[in-house]
Amino acid sequence: MIPEVYRKLGVRPVIHGSGTTTRYGGSRLRPEALESMRQASTALVNIDELNEAAGAAIARMLGAEAAFVTAGASSGLILQAAACIAGDDPAKITRLPDTRGMRNEIVIQRAHRFAYDQAYRVAGGVLVEVGLARRTQPFELEDAITEKTAAVAYLISPFTSPPGVLTLAEVLAITHRRGVPVIVDAASMLPPRENLTKFLRLGADLVSFSGGKGIRGPQSTGILAGRRDLVRAVSLNASPNQALGRAAKTSKEEICGLVTALELFIAEDEAAEMKRYIDVCTTIVEALGDIPGLRCVVEHDQMNRVIPHAVVYFTPDWAGPSGTAVQVALAKGEPHIYVQQGAHQGGYFDEIAVDPINLQPGEEATVAARLREELTRR
Repeated sequence: MIPEVYRKLGVRPVIHGSGTTTRYGGSRLRPEALESMRQASTALVNIDELNEAAGAAIARMLGAEAAFVTAGASSGLILQAAACIAGDDPAKITRLPDTRGMRNEIVIQRAHRFAYDQAYRVAGGVLVEVGLARRTQPFELEDAITEKTAAVAYLISPFTSPPGVLTLAEVLAITHRRGVPVIVDAASMLPPRENLTKFLRLGADLVSFSGGKGIRGPQSTGILAGRRDLVRAVSLNASPNQALGRAAKTSKEEICGLVTALELFIAEDEAAEMKRYIDVCTTIVEALGDIPGLRCVVEHDQMNRVIPHAVVYFTPDWAGPSGTAVQVALAKGEPHIYVQQGAHQGGYFDEIAVDPINLQPGEEATVAARLREELTRR
């Protein structure tokens, strides 16, 4: 059934089997978070006080020194850079993104370059690449750190850490010897819930998480957690202050909704959640497993498939439509279905994957039926 608000606008609902992609709406907001937002909307508060209280509550949940609610994970990257470049100096904060004469370089492994690292440059950061596309040597990072280095950025995201890159532990060891902070982007790495504390325990100085993906808080929220001094600098560079981060403000409703969603996320039974996802994926895989030229499996690992996925690999014997053609047909068809698609290495030339996190009960059967229809179309 089409929600009335979308029907009036003429916007089509979709079956979202592509994870928590922002382009397709992120994830479904928890009803309890929505109720917290409703309550928050009924009274006015001092936003500085709310930021501090919400940050303290989140820090307790994560075992961090401090935390701050951001306007999504991408704005968290902007504030990471601003905090490391300008700190709590009001003169520098006012000048951003003009960082001439400041310590403004952010070192990043070439394998970790991605579309959202533009956020570091929004704050005036100058990116310094080290390493090759699939390999970084320790001496390359050592050599790149100079008196101009504000931070070293580290991306933790599916399919971005080939075996040859420096691990977070290696980067922390090298960088902290030089007194330089390590800022981590782990936006899409929840669940597993252990990641909420894992990177901080390793010694990361500031970690950014999305609040609107696996946590299922308001889509336009995120979390920055880490060192107390850096989180203070984050808050001074952020809204409601008249600083660079003012353009990425969070409302009182969003802040309260995220705190509630995080509490519920942490309290959930992750084993039961993963079992449910495996069952959904198994339904899809079993419905397609007899099609010649395909290898259909359920995949789940700690880095690339952090929740179980139904993956359809196109073998060299495949004679049917391309993964791109199938993906487009699903998106244009009725119902409108979005799935992941991309080239794959390791003996296969294409793949389609279904992430179950946003599938409603029964939708897995619809996805499987439409996949089968398009894969067997001649």
